[in-house]
Amino acid sequence: MAIINFGSVNIDHVYQVDHFVQPGETIASTHYQQLLGGKGANQSIALAAAGAEVRHVGKVNQSDSSFKQTLIKHGIDCQFLQCVEAPSGHAIIQVTPSGENAIVLFGGANQEIGNKEIMHALDKTRPSDWVLTQNETSGLAETLQQAKEKGIKVAFNPAPMSESVKSLPHECIDLLIVNEVEAAELSGEQELDAIIEHYKTQWSHAEVIITLGKAGVIMLKNQQTIQVDAFVVDAVDTTAAGDTFIGYFLAAYSQHADARQALKRACAASAISVTRAGAAQSIPEAKEVDRFLAKHTG
Repeated sequence: MAIINFGSVNIDHVYQVDHFVQPGETIASTHYQQLLGGKGANQSIALAAAGAEVRHVGKVNQSDSSFKQTLIKHGIDCQFLQCVEAPSGHAIIQVTPSGENAIVLFGGANQEIGNKEIMHALDKTRPSDWVLTQNETSGLAETLQQAKEKGIKVAFNPAPMSESVKSLPHECIDLLIVNEVEAAELSGEQELDAIIEHYKTQWSHAEVIITLGKAGVIMLKNQQTIQVDAFVVDAVDTTAAGDTFIGYFLAAYSQHADARQALKRACAASAISVTRAGAAQSIPEAKEVDRFLAKHTG
């Protein structure tokens, strides 16, 4: 089985700063890097690192074809990643000494995924495959609907959260993965208990994962609530922590791993990622996660 990821590929411009820039303020950056990023690319890399078969569907500018080669080197099938004339999506990322980040995003070529590309990528799928997508590409409603018509399970991560997410065909989603802020925005609730109750009643057709940062993660599955604690580490950079979690979770869960074990493995991978700077390059290999789990769970 394969995971077909309709995902963004961004060029990340990362600036290390003492604090986030304020309106009217000009500050100096202490360090700069240009890196492969985008929630889609990050999640594909995490999936591949975790041992999943991944096909990435997306678009980048022709001059950025080296980033496509980087994905291929990670073991990702990029036959559906097109090089086009539109500028690549990119992000301006500020990172503070405490590891927090602030991001300005430009969609670019990520917003040119259309019905033709979606149909082509789903043409030879099998019922055991999964579709994964986020909220950084175009054609989301079509992707969800076409995947559902083919009987393929759909995992959706509505990040970055926007009002348009509320009008998507939620009935086509089998697994919703949100952080606490996204969960609140999508549900319209603020307190965690109320948020959980909303998803239990309004999303009973789907399984829902709510990541809670240092407080761990909650999964709503068949009216059960599965809770897993986070691992305590010293965070350096939280960029791609959520993407790492999603990739590692779905890689295990799509292979019929026990939900609690898949969550624990994903938490471990995410914990390792926040101890490293950057996005894609912070994602750990499977053997590192194995060692981390052996050390921290006895």
